[in-house]
Amino acid sequence: MSQYHVIPSAEAFTRLGEFSAVIDVRSPGEFAEDHLPGALNWPVLDNDERRIVGTLYKQDPLEARKLGAAMVARNIARHLDDHRALMRKHWRPLVYCWRGGQRSGAMNWFLNQIGFKSLQLVGGYKAFRGEVLKTLDEQPQRFDFVVLCGRTGSGKTRLLQALAAAGAQTLDLEALARHRGSVLGALPDQPQPSQKGFDTALWQAMVQLDPARPVFVESESRKIGGVQLPPALHLRLRQHGRCVWIDMAEAGRVQLLLEDYAHFQADPAGFNALIAGLVTLRGRERVERWQGMAQDGQWAELFGELMREHYDPGYERSLTHHFPQLAAAPRVRLEDGSASSTGRAVETLLAIARR
Repeated sequence: MSQYHVIPSAEAFTRLGEFSAVIDVRSPGEFAEDHLPGALNWPVLDNDERRIVGTLYKQDPLEARKLGAAMVARNIARHLDDHRALMRKHWRPLVYCWRGGQRSGAMNWFLNQIGFKSLQLVGGYKAFRGEVLKTLDEQPQRFDFVVLCGRTGSGKTRLLQALAAAGAQTLDLEALARHRGSVLGALPDQPQPSQKGFDTALWQAMVQLDPARPVFVESESRKIGGVQLPPALHLRLRQHGRCVWIDMAEAGRVQLLLEDYAHFQADPAGFNALIAGLVTLRGRERVERWQGMAQDGQWAELFGELMREHYDPGYERSLTHHFPQLAAAPRVRLEDGSASSTGRAVETLLAIARR
């Protein structure tokens, strides 16, 4: 690895915006799990090729290197053909693989031979992953979090969005996780990221926050769907977050749930499959009644019952247990999810954050 064509990871992560492109040469499978923000995937070995070379390497390292080199050369040639229009004069990419080894070294060599001032990331994705974990462990304690607590359907997510539009700092964990955090929380046609992908998205959001200003965030359990909050962030929110209780009239909450979960009206069978998992908690007879209401299109009545009999009791017990400061929290009341009601709540929340 030439010392003139590499960049240390600590320097690269503060300069990502300076590169013309960030090129990830790992396999599509590795890339799909996680990658540097904004990276393009130019695999020098695809999923099958990587598996074939890896298997052969255990039997005969020399033969594996010969086969792998031929595959890598062909794939690099294809990328150079396919992306010729992107590679204009003064184009300066950052190239990386898993550990900053031969895969990214080969691509980086070719690009430099052409004349581009390409740089190879020392340590590769592994070094980036280490930086992400380090940041997520150290950064949360620097922030003053204002934690929006409230029952299901009380408009906390919409308040976060309105606060962001008003110029406040927000951290929308459910948006990053692509999940609303409940048994019904999966978003239609939006699969959740991997845990590594969620960590990277969270890292990207947190490094842009200003520790001198409060950060609004919604109260969450440790898990949001299939991903988990970093322990340091989870602990910071629960032990040192400034809680605000968000309250909304039941009619307003039902209306918000009808809007947020409107996709289930076209898929009652999918809804019923999800709430079948509540039998252990709420009993078969009750769950079957809810499933019948969904099948009959009684969505407003159904969401009202789900709030009163399932979500509210469990949520309030959990909040009281995990947020001891909640008992003294200020309360913000909304009648509904209208723009006027939300706007008034935003003004109140901004005033609370300044205290």
